[in-house]
Amino acid sequence: MATPRLLTRTRAHAQRGAYAVEFALVFLIFFSLLYGIISYGMLFAFRLGLQNAAEDGARAALRYQSTFAARATQAQTTAAASSNWMPPVVTRSVSATVCGVVSNNCTAPACGTTWDTRCQMVVTVTASNLQALLPPFPSFAMPTTIVGKASMLLDGRTP
Repeated sequence: MATPRLLTRTRAHAQRGAYAVEFALVFLIFFSLLYGIISYGMLFAFRLGLQNAAEDGARAALRYQSTFAARATQAQTTAAASSNWMPPVVTRSVSATVCGVVSNNCTAPACGTTWDTRCQMVVTVTASNLQALLPPFPSFAMPTTIVGKASMLLDGRTP
């Protein structure tokens, strides 16, 4: 007949290493969760920065300029300057176009002072090549391009 002390020691001996296995499994889950939070946090921060740059460009289009083309150039310059904080490995492109609100025509809108002929400035800031900047993550989970887009109604007083 086994003594209670020997029986307890045998059960404890059989459980050796169980804590190490549990720790390894919990650590993998915890680390994956933390890694995902950091990766997506960086992605959302970059997206918010691009959106802010596009909004700055759209606001710059409200300043008086003699033509719509000058307003678009001012908006594009301001949006490009506002997105300079991104590292050089990220490819950025900035565009600013004047579009008709009702007709949705961006090639040659007829802008005026009436409700039907109103126009808007659409500023788009695009960043690509984010894989060089963000931590490596499965490719299906991270986008290759992020876009910030803003629009602002223009008055028709500019020729």
